[in-house]
Amino acid sequence: MSLESRRSFIKKAGATGLTFWLGLSYVKGANAPVISTAKSLTPFIKIDANGITIFNPNPEMGQGSYQAVASMIAEELEVSLDQITIKNTSGEKEFGAGQWAGGSSTVREGYLTYRKIGASAKEMLVKAASQTWGVSPESCTAKEGKVLHAATNRTLKYEELAEAASLLEIPKEPKLKDPKDFKMLGKSVKRPDIPLKVTGKAEFGIDADVPGMLYSSVERCPVIGGTLKTFDATAAMKVPGVVKVVSAERVIGKYSSTGVAVIAKTYWAAIQGRKALKIDWDTKGFETFNSSDYEHKLRSLSKEEGILDKQKGSVDLPVAQLVESFYETPMVAHHPLEPMNCTVHVKGKKVEIWTSTQVPVSVTGPGMMGSLPGMMGINPEDITLHAGFIGGGFGRRLYFDYIVEAINVAKQVDSPVKVVWSREDTTTQGPFRPMTFSKMIGGLSEKNQVVSFQHKVISPGFMDSAMPNWDKTKLDSMMTEGISAQEYDIPNMKNSFVFADYHVPMAAWRSVTSSTLAFAHECFIDELAYKAEKDPLDFRIDLQSTNTDTKRVLKKLREITNWDKPLPAGKARGVAQWDFFAGLSAQAVEVSLAKNGAVSVDKVYVVIDLGTVVNPDNVKAQVEGAVLMALSAAIHPAITLKNGVVEQKNFDTTPVTRMSEAPEVIVEIITEGAKIKGVGEPGLPPFAPALGNAIFALTKKRLRKLPLEIEFV
Repeated sequence: MSLESRRSFIKKAGATGLTFWLGLSYVKGANAPVISTAKSLTPFIKIDANGITIFNPNPEMGQGSYQAVASMIAEELEVSLDQITIKNTSGEKEFGAGQWAGGSSTVREGYLTYRKIGASAKEMLVKAASQTWGVSPESCTAKEGKVLHAATNRTLKYEELAEAASLLEIPKEPKLKDPKDFKMLGKSVKRPDIPLKVTGKAEFGIDADVPGMLYSSVERCPVIGGTLKTFDATAAMKVPGVVKVVSAERVIGKYSSTGVAVIAKTYWAAIQGRKALKIDWDTKGFETFNSSDYEHKLRSLSKEEGILDKQKGSVDLPVAQLVESFYETPMVAHHPLEPMNCTVHVKGKKVEIWTSTQVPVSVTGPGMMGSLPGMMGINPEDITLHAGFIGGGFGRRLYFDYIVEAINVAKQVDSPVKVVWSREDTTTQGPFRPMTFSKMIGGLSEKNQVVSFQHKVISPGFMDSAMPNWDKTKLDSMMTEGISAQEYDIPNMKNSFVFADYHVPMAAWRSVTSSTLAFAHECFIDELAYKAEKDPLDFRIDLQSTNTDTKRVLKKLREITNWDKPLPAGKARGVAQWDFFAGLSAQAVEVSLAKNGAVSVDKVYVVIDLGTVVNPDNVKAQVEGAVLMALSAAIHPAITLKNGVVEQKNFDTTPVTRMSEAPEVIVEIITEGAKIKGVGEPGLPPFAPALGNAIFALTKKRLRKLPLEIEFV
């Protein structure tokens, strides 16, 4: 693509001082970013009289994008994090389609792009300085926000070069630094968002405080799938502070339901008014639905052939030993610490929104998860979004149903309205991680070699949940995620998917379906290892015919666990690995048996292969968090429905891991992989199978259902 002057863009930006903007556009399907024309420029760097600002398009939800994006740009720009201001973007058109967070994608997809942005800016600033001094660019160097000419001992600050640099062409292929010269990347740099959060300066969506703001609490049908029939607000309107009671539709994927919103001067008044409502619900027959019945349905569907995911060879060949097992994983809630919330002010055609979202680009226009403006018939130009820090996403805030509902509430009053979900609302109203069942079949030869392997997934589908007209005869690859990506060299393999109809909204949950399928897949690999009378770690290594990334990770795990050294009596270890779109990790979980027969989870060894690393300390924090989240889902009650209603309401009935339950987590980072991998999710999938395998090694009891039905310390 051709290069052009930035003069027109500077005028368009309307800066009061001398301003320099630079960015690279993301080109879908391309291997590398392409320099964009001014019309579609996505600026990530702003340099003016006030200093240097770097814009972060990947929402910060605890995963460290705020620091990571800034570090990748600043490293090449030759400035420290102390010299810059970091701002999160809010779906503005000029920042392009990359404004979202999920899939462990920030570094995995943006590493070279963000570095090139910084390197391009540096080259332009150096060139501007060289032209000012009448010297060659090669004789100039950039350091700490300045350009230096050593021969004449002259320096110019970046701010002084902004105007001249802005008129230059953007380098098509800027020279990137040699990693050995990195000052920040690969180092444990302090995260600049942490002080903001500790001191209360970071603004989350729930912190929105708009002049004249009202509050709203919405009563939604307790029966999942039901909707509003009629309501009586007489008593609610008598509650002091209640202003208005309205109906409001919430839409998520193909599902739509209408609740009753109480709008009041305070949140307390809204809650009290909500309690006073009298509502008649249309439960649409779902009031008889029970999770236990659905489990039986999934088991019966396992007899069906299913839709093929991947096959090689023939799984019908005769074998010496045929091993069959059935694994079950339940629905779980996301449990973000910040409950769902959204503040909206509708002024004629204009809609102003304050919230926490993983997909700003989809809130202001078409993007990663569809288009809120398109769904609601709003001109994207009429939407202004203020995207705050996120108090936990885990996939829940990839969906904007709570924003749709808040808009539908706010358009019925003249004031801004803050809609806040209670913890019970956030837990019971979905969407949830889907329930998935797995039918596993493996064949061993007379020499105890694995000669065939089958993994059949039986579950509802993400695509069916998201799209009203999804063709159910097609493969939903999100539901078979990772099962055909494992690097085990098995000559005959068949993986498939059986769709099970469901009326409950589904959502991605940290590591998506790898969080469920890895449990079945890796526990069954363990079963085959024991049937073959082989060490489970050696068994996995031996199934790697070449020097794969997986083999290297497993060997490193053997090393850091001192695997061959026997553990004391009453202790045991289990192992698992998982390689999927987000990355690769292997884990060994060490457990022990208490005097009362309960199992204690003592240590978790994690090897994660990143290809490259931005901040090792942040990697360890992400892996530790993933392990603790996986532990919650593995040992604590899940989400179940009885008579159509979610039985678990709050942390008392569906807890998250407590400090007293947390094991020691030892993280080993390796960077030898062939490609850059993610961090936020790979630490989660291997934990549950490694724990299940450890319990088998300890008790000889094979647990095939989550949460694991055994007493834990």
